[in-house]
Amino acid sequence: MNEIIGYEKIEKFDPERTEKLMEHYRAILQLLGENPDREGLLKTPFRMARSMQFLTQGYNLDPMEILLSARFKEDYRQMVIVKDIELYSLCEHHLIPFIGKAHVAYIPNGYITGLSKIARVVEAYSRRLQVQERLTTQIKNAINDALHPLGVAVVIEAKHLCMSMRGVQKQNSVTTTSDFIGAFERNETRAEFLQLLGKNLH
Repeated sequence: MNEIIGYEKIEKFDPERTEKLMEHYRAILQLLGENPDREGLLKTPFRMARSMQFLTQGYNLDPMEILLSARFKEDYRQMVIVKDIELYSLCEHHLIPFIGKAHVAYIPNGYITGLSKIARVVEAYSRRLQVQERLTTQIKNAINDALHPLGVAVVIEAKHLCMSMRGVQKQNSVTTTSDFIGAFERNETRAEFLQLLGKNLH
């Protein structure tokens, strides 16, 4: 699997897992009516085995450890916002991607974390089989548990390809989810957060 050193990804895949996944993907190609021995598909099971390990590498990441690795004491009690964090995840119902952006804010209560760690937490949870609602709450809870801030806010906007490629086939629909805790449960704080995002949410 991908080895994480200082949270920099090194592509290192587990050979046994790769081999087992390859066998299953080869069988899937046959069940779909394809010939896995034809030239264009010869290496597809191998590529898919590595691809799925990469797309689900979040199972090997500990969001709490990521946040605590760069937690610093700081007497700052104003809003910290990291917005437009790109995310790519797989819908657990169809294993089809959903793609979007996360906007994360917290109000420190004696501790701050490195800004890149917020984005890494989004990555750690999104690189799993997910639903957008759970992803939103997991990000909020991790920041709240690691930093014990005065409040946390998370908003995610995403396009679900399972809606545009299959099923209802609506091409331009965007799903927005949000979760707030602490100070962000107050209307005025939440309104300030949304204003600072500087956009009209879908």
